[in-house]
Amino acid sequence: MEKENTAEKSRKALLFSVMFHFIQKNTVLCIAAVAAIITSIIIPPDAQYPEYFNLKTITCLFCTLAVICAFKNIRFFTILAEKIISFTGNLRTATVALIYITFIGSMIIANDMALITFLPLGYYVLYCTKNEKYMARLFVLQNISANLGGMLTPFGNPQNLFLYSHFNIPTLEFMGIMIFPFLLSVILLTVCAIMFPKTALVYENNHKKFLPVKRTIYYLILFTVSILIVFGTVPYYIGLQIVLIGVFIADRDALLQVDYALLMTFVFFFIFAGNMARIDEVNSLLSFLLSKNTLLFSVLSCQFISNVPSAVLLSHFTTDYPSLLLGVNIGGTGTIIASLASLITFKNYLFYNKKNSGKFLAVFSLYNFTFLAILTVFCWFLTAFLF
Repeated sequence: MEKENTAEKSRKALLFSVMFHFIQKNTVLCIAAVAAIITSIIIPPDAQYPEYFNLKTITCLFCTLAVICAFKNIRFFTILAEKIISFTGNLRTATVALIYITFIGSMIIANDMALITFLPLGYYVLYCTKNEKYMARLFVLQNISANLGGMLTPFGNPQNLFLYSHFNIPTLEFMGIMIFPFLLSVILLTVCAIMFPKTALVYENNHKKFLPVKRTIYYLILFTVSILIVFGTVPYYIGLQIVLIGVFIADRDALLQVDYALLMTFVFFFIFAGNMARIDEVNSLLSFLLSKNTLLFSVLSCQFISNVPSAVLLSHFTTDYPSLLLGVNIGGTGTIIASLASLITFKNYLFYNKKNSGKFLAVFSLYNFTFLAILTVFCWFLTAFLF
């Protein structure tokens, strides 16, 4: 009997441990699922539910992530970044390079993947050159660059992909809305980067790495297809088949590495947002608040429920997409939960340095709220006088 009780306790402990680890790793997904379930009790599933889902957004996101995972498996981004850093001779120049790489990377491979790819490289450079004391500051600036770098392109951030598709925003208009805060972000990040000391780097990388040329070209073609899906040049249902089959043939593991939790998070957010839009009291309240100031309310919303759910939810209550687009992009700065990318950065920092979480959060808050304040004021003037 005692052995059975012990075995039962062990099973329960194991189950609890697995559940805790899953929730810890997929916090946003779990919150989205709970929100979807609660609102589904208020608004039971009916014939309107299929209208909630934007299949083009989910398809674009899947195709982009699949090709990015394939690129990662041939170390495309790491090799590219290392080539660039090999030309730097001091800490300041290396910092500028790392921040710009992350910034530009987020425009192409989205903010989350840019951080997953380039944060370890930032640590590696600091570790090999005995400059670990600058890790918190570098990681925070890489985080901000990832959140803000993706604002210029429709596929740079998940919320951009959704809003671009949801409102059918013309590409040039989209980039016209985002170009000014994008340029200001470049200036602010550059100023922060050049504040690092000009310490000489002793950084040797004797391991020559080369990209497989044929596979790289093959993946570039698939990535081009993914971009054409975003722009509507290739129908999403055809593009999905091309990318899915193409990646499956070349690298099946890449399909297993896709962030399906992010895709399911979107599915749950679509359900949550669709149901919220059908609750009269919520509809009236959010419509009223957004009519007062879409930009400020969307920025504020991001600080509490993150930028992606804010974009999905608030899109149901306003047609002022320029202000909403600006708000959910700059709103990714601020609190640690304003963007999933920020949580990824925090987890990476703790992986390398478990003892100084307080220092990281202090540096994170200082830089993020400074960026948020400057960009919010700047974008307020944009919406007041240009849009």
